[in-house]
Amino acid sequence: MSRVETKVAPGRVAVIGTGLIGTSIALALRGRGTEVLLADRDPAAVRLAADAGAGTPLYGRPHEPREPSVSLESFGPADFEPADFGPADLAILAVPPGAVPAALLEAQKRGVARVYTDVASVKERPMAEAVRLGCDMTTYVGGHPMGGRERSGPLAAQADLFLGRPWVLCPTRDTGEEAVEAATALILACGATPVVMDAADHDRAVALISHTPHVVSAAMAARFAGAPGGVLSLTGQGARDVTRIAAGDPELWLGILCANARPIADLLEEVARDLVTAAAGLREGETEGAVADLLARGVAGHGRIPGKHGGRPRRYTAVPVLVADRPGELALLFQAAGVAGINIEDVAIEHSPGRSVGLVELSVRPESAQDLARELRARGWSVPVGEAD
Repeated sequence: MSRVETKVAPGRVAVIGTGLIGTSIALALRGRGTEVLLADRDPAAVRLAADAGAGTPLYGRPHEPREPSVSLESFGPADFEPADFGPADLAILAVPPGAVPAALLEAQKRGVARVYTDVASVKERPMAEAVRLGCDMTTYVGGHPMGGRERSGPLAAQADLFLGRPWVLCPTRDTGEEAVEAATALILACGATPVVMDAADHDRAVALISHTPHVVSAAMAARFAGAPGGVLSLTGQGARDVTRIAAGDPELWLGILCANARPIADLLEEVARDLVTAAAGLREGETEGAVADLLARGVAGHGRIPGKHGGRPRRYTAVPVLVADRPGELALLFQAAGVAGINIEDVAIEHSPGRSVGLVELSVRPESAQDLARELRARGWSVPVGEAD
């Protein structure tokens, strides 16, 4: 795994697929002055992205009705003629993994751009299919920005979605230098960090850090589907944290999981073995064995997750504050920390059921916790006695 750098920004790009990722990329590029052309099989999605300031539709005037081809449907509306913009410097295929090969082939046939990349979260299988279809692999480099949200669609897009995030490129022996340079320029323009990996290594990595956690989260969230409402009213932040990513689009995630099936299946079997062993230990009352071991390994594994800016994990102290649920309250809270000269490393908010207050936990360096607690109490906020003292 290595890093690459370039300072040449793309002048004109075509974004094919105006969902969350595609529109977020378009917004980031527009903020850098890049000309962005937009296309999607759903004309309404293109209009929403264009209205949000993400760019100009790649398609122009309506033409006479005709039978649409499957390949055209893969990335653009069949009832519009392509606008005469000329080829873009780079085309970004912001489509699901299974749609990448056909979209790449069609875009190359129509000369949409000089070079191409994609943003699918699986690389090896789509790239092999692109070769089988006869795509020009010298003008294409696989890519994957490591950023997203549980929400989807152009209205959920954010220009800063990739700031500080790794963005993987998976060039092959056939990939041309121009494709790598253009994709790297795109990554830097979006504020991300380019990282070069082998496609198979990438797929195993995302199976561990993204795809399998989503399935595990969904399995836990599925337990809530039939739970009594009274039980769910007791839900705390722990349950929300574990199940947050389960709210992702099921259709999109099904395509991702199928495209990276084997590595995910292997990891799910490992997780299942741990859970079955822990369940047996609980039933038999042997919690000092398998259950204790699983909890200890969980702490150790969590401790290996990199900290801020990819650095070493740090231990922070959480200062809990009871705040009213009203406009400006959080801003005042952060202002108080700033006046005290204390940097807030992380923040968590838990709303109290049936009350118009919430519990805010401000994570700070341990040596700053007492000073922050005193500053907040002096300004009238309720900080539980004993916390951070």
